[in-house]
Amino acid sequence: MSCWPMRKVAVRGCELAVALEGQGMPILFVHGFPLDHSMWDNQIEAISRDFQVIAPDLPGFGGSSPLKVESQRMEDFADSLGELLSVLGIREPVVFCGLSMGGYIAWQFWRRQSDKLRALILCDTRAAADSPEVAQQRITNADRVLKEGPDFFADMMIPRLFSPRKLAENFYAVEKIREVMRRTAPQTIAACLRGMAQRVDARPWLGEITHPTLVIVGEEDALSTPAEMEGIAAAIPNARFVKIPQAGHLAPLEEPQAVNQAILEFLQQLR
Repeated sequence: MSCWPMRKVAVRGCELAVALEGQGMPILFVHGFPLDHSMWDNQIEAISRDFQVIAPDLPGFGGSSPLKVESQRMEDFADSLGELLSVLGIREPVVFCGLSMGGYIAWQFWRRQSDKLRALILCDTRAAADSPEVAQQRITNADRVLKEGPDFFADMMIPRLFSPRKLAENFYAVEKIREVMRRTAPQTIAACLRGMAQRVDARPWLGEITHPTLVIVGEEDALSTPAEMEGIAAAIPNARFVKIPQAGHLAPLEEPQAVNQAILEFLQQLR
């Protein structure tokens, strides 16, 4: 259940659910996989005090219409977000904040919607494409989730998303995230797994990104490691790197105060 009033917006033949809070410079928060806008609840609350926050459920997730494709390209997500901004009447370029799959979408948003982009915030994500082994495992999981449903996938993902300490402490958000995953349609999970397996290597683009960029990673992230993300920041000419102590892959959810401080400091510099 969302903490925020959700607006339904028709975009590219899909009805998207989106939270709109606050006023001022627009910040677009793009959730990871297979989650929804609620992973950003702490950021929406804090950032919307001084800025306009736009936090959609991507097509197929949360309160948005189901996905009906076999493979969902990151390019299509980026174009849907660009059209969403147009439909909402957001004419000022946005700060795009994406986590994990949201970061994969960010690369495509930078390429395809550059006129709508003011700055980038990349949280716990990767620029490299999948290795053949990882890509094949995604395809295998896509086939399995269509046969068995999402429960096994949620159980498999949870230990990879949170730091060991948060898992040991029975962190309240663990079960919340598990339930979000379980509510996600198998077709959506499968389509995105296939799309991520086919995504291109964004590393050759990093040196061309001239937008101000903030790179955030959880110190204990095992999926997009601090070393890998520090390399991304080093390759982007105008990037700042922040490592969040005691956080795993879902740093904005695990350590919201530290992440919010980093984001707000970055946003103040853009004013």
